[in-house]
Order: sequence, then structure tokens, then C-alpha cells
Amino acid sequence: MLYQSYQNYTDTMAPLRNAARNAASMAKMIPGFEFMGLTRNMTAFWEMSARSHLIHTRPDYNIDQAKVGKNHVAVREEVVLTHPFCNLLRFAKDGVPAQPKMLVIAPLSGHFATLLRPTIQTLLTDHDVYVTDWKNARDVPASEGQFGFDEHIEFLIECIETLGPDAHVFAVCQPSVQALAAVALMEEDDHPAAPRSLTLMAGPIDTRVSPNAVNKFATSHPIEWFESNVVSRVPFRFEGNGRSVYPGFLQLSGFMSMNKEKHAKAHHDLYGHLVGGRHEDAETITKFYDEYCSVLDLTAEFFLETIGTVFHDQSLAKGELTYRGRNVDPGAIKRTMLLTIEGERDDICSVGQTAAAHGLCTSLRAKQKRHHLQAGVGHYGTFSGRRWNSEIYPEIKKTVRAAS
Repeated sequence: MLYQSYQNYTDTMAPLRNAARNAASMAKMIPGFEFMGLTRNMTAFWEMSARSHLIHTRPDYNIDQAKVGKNHVAVREEVVLTHPFCNLLRFAKDGVPAQPKMLVIAPLSGHFATLLRPTIQTLLTDHDVYVTDWKNARDVPASEGQFGFDEHIEFLIECIETLGPDAHVFAVCQPSVQALAAVALMEEDDHPAAPRSLTLMAGPIDTRVSPNAVNKFATSHPIEWFESNVVSRVPFRFEGNGRSVYPGFLQLSGFMSMNKEKHAKAHHDLYGHLVGGRHEDAETITKFYDEYCSVLDLTAEFFLETIGTVFHDQSLAKGELTYRGRNVDPGAIKRTMLLTIEGERDDICSVGQTAAAHGLCTSLRAKQKRHHLQAGVGHYGTFSGRRWNSEIYPEIKKTVRAAS
């Protein structure tokens, strides 16, 4: 009923949003209309009203070129591996000498992988970049079966195998646990495609370290509470109808509630920019929220198993994580260089939670481990923005070079 109620509301409001969008478009077509006193307030109101909704389809990456050396080269998207719940996408560059292969494991936590657009754009300068392009679970037919914690690890191993020997893995946030598990399993099996390096960024390896609001909320409720209160079935009208999911709109509302004042101020500023005709300033805000408000649903089994495994049981940190009945031992990692990255002001993954991976990888020598604590950034600042480009990315580049 929860998902259907949300969809009913969205459908009811759609004609009003469309009317506001049409009114704003017509106003822009009338010469001088937006400068006619009160009408600028009206057009701003119409534009804000037209934007008051979520998007459930993946936005475009809009990465059509990259700077390699002194030249700008064309970039094209290429699907190299298909899966019911994800495509492994390559950003191919023709005519460029061979570069280290980099698998970017995007978070599966309510947003599309396009949230990592700035991350990918920067990586393309020096790497052959691949990304896990997650699909919206509400669009995956129930006949395709389940996708839980084990299936996630299994798919990551398949992705690494697809890239082949000498590749590098970069996990952003939530999938750091599964990425570490996948590499540990491959190392234990002496797999020839075990990656040269593994970068874990702002990921919950050990949520016992400096528990934050996210951790405390997850552990203050039993799994049954989440199953009863936030899991819902996809409405009939969608291809995944009947599938149990954790809706993306709930995840987004949770993220926004953590920084209510910040988001309220951003929309207040947006209205002021629109009224004042400061279109470039307005566009900066709208671009962010176009991406931020593009949401995907998670399968219920993946969401519930993640809550239980990562937050309730801290299975990996305690040495109790299993994959299809097999124990996962990060101590098996002997060849893959490890880099962990954290943000000083991260309120989603506290300082120390990702660095805990070093204590688990007991077989790695000191020179095979690196840690970078970035001052002055929150969660999103670790993989986008000025400091990502100037201070964090160089650490990844150095690690790849050293591991290669």
C-alpha cells in the first residue's frame, strides 16, 4: 500500500506540474515577460512547482569527451556485461594508448550510478573506466529472481573477471563491504584476475567505529521493523510489479531529513536566483537536484540483508561474513594493494569505519596499505568537487601506479 499511495499522489499531481511547466515555458517565449514586475515571481513559482517531483529513470551520463594528456578525446558508452539488475558499462576512448583498467563500483543505495559522473570524468584522464550501472529494481520482472547480498558479491567477481588481470577496483561507499569480500574470495582462490589495487572510499567496513545517526537508526530497529514499515511491493503498472523493494523515494527522504536546513536553504536560494534572473546560479542548483532526485528502488532482500549483515551484525569486521556458506577472510589478500579514503566531515560513514579494512587485511605488508583522510569534506565531497580533483584523486592515481 505504501508504494501505491506514493504513486497515486504522484499521478494526481502530474497534471498540475505539467501545467506549471507549460506556463513557465510560455512565459519564456513572450519577449520581456519575465521582466514585468510581479511576473518574475510567477515564473519562478511555476518553475519550482514543475520541479517538485522525483525521477525514476536513469539520467544520461553526458560524458562525451575526456582530457587525456594535452588532448580532448571522444568518449562513448559500451555495455560489456549485462545482468538483470545491472550493466557493466565502459566509457571507451578510441585512439588512446592502453591505460590501467578501473572498475568503479557505484553505490546501490537509492541513486543511479550517474551520481558518480564527476568521479568518472576525472578518472577518465588516466584510466580505462568501467562502472556498475545499476538498474531500478521496480523495472526488473519478478521472474528474474532475487538479488541479495551474495548475488551482489557474485556479480562483482564477474565484473572483475570481465576486466581481466591487472585491473583496479574502486568501491564508493556502501559496496565497500562487498568489494572487499569479492577480492578476498578471489585472492583465496588464487584467481588470475584478482585486482592489482582496491580503493575503498567512505564505506562501512566496521560500523562499530564512531557510530553515527545512520548507524544508530539502523541498529535501533529490528529487521522485522524495516520489513513491515519500509518494504513495499511495486505497483502493477510497472514491469517489476509484485516485487518487494525498498523504494528509492524513502531512501531519498531519509538522506534529505539528515540535512533539512541545507536543502531548505538551497531551494530558497533557487527561488531567489530565478526571481533575480541569475540563471547560471539557478542552473548550478537545478543540476544537482536533477541528479539527487533521480532515485532507484532496491530489492527488499538486498536492503534487509545489508541492514542485518553490515549494521546489525558487523559480520565482516567480526570475521563472521559468509558467501554462499563459505567464510570470507580478508586476511587472504596478499597481492592486491589497499587504499582507504575517508572524509573528515562525513556524516554517513564516520571516520575510522573504512580504515578498519587495514586491520582485517592482515597478510598485506605495510607498503601495500595506504590511507587518506581528506580534511574539510563530507560524504559527497570525497568523490566530487574541488578537493576530489586536487587532493583525493592524486592519491588514487599514485596507488594505481604503485600497484601496476
